[in-house]
Amino acid sequence: MPSFRNRNIFFVDDEPKVREVVGETLEQLGSKVRCFAKASECLEQIETQRCDLLITDVKMPEMNGIELLIKAKRIAPWLPVLIVTGYGDIPTAVTAVKAGAVDFIEKPLETETFLRKVKSLLKHNSVLNFIKDNPLTRSEIKILRLVIEGKSSKEIANILHRSIRTVEVHRSGIMHKLGVDNLVDLVKRAAAMGLIDLLDEQKTD
Repeated sequence: MPSFRNRNIFFVDDEPKVREVVGETLEQLGSKVRCFAKASECLEQIETQRCDLLITDVKMPEMNGIELLIKAKRIAPWLPVLIVTGYGDIPTAVTAVKAGAVDFIEKPLETETFLRKVKSLLKHNSVLNFIKDNPLTRSEIKILRLVIEGKSSKEIANILHRSIRTVEVHRSGIMHKLGVDNLVDLVKRAAAMGLIDLLDEQKTD
């Protein structure tokens, strides 16, 4: 089994036995696993600690998994979140995906299926890890939002009271961080990563 020793996985579930079993299962990957009984405790750590994958149960007291997902995405927009749902709870799974979950898995968790899904998510988030280490600045986020809205560099410069040259430099930096080299791919990448919905939410906050 391949090792993921440089990856940090956070798991949230209010049931002690589930945390124990899932924690031991995830440790088979060689990853650093942190288990939390409360969503609020997990959020505190996401603010200060690196997390490569968040796995959370849906039904929990105080704050459910969907609420945790939304708040975690506000702190770390590119954090992959795997939702654990009850058997046959398709509406909840759909809600989770719409809220930004990369995938969901049903209880009871089957070890091999669970580990296979986790490994797949960890393998395919190299771009996300790069961006987490090279986050967009506030200026880049503003410019990205305007680019997605279809504004030209000249229009963005007028709106933000910057020079066109400055806007172009920021656009180049954004493309580099998102791993694209043209506007079409930039919009596609932003959509695939859930950035468009996130930026829309920030705009209305």
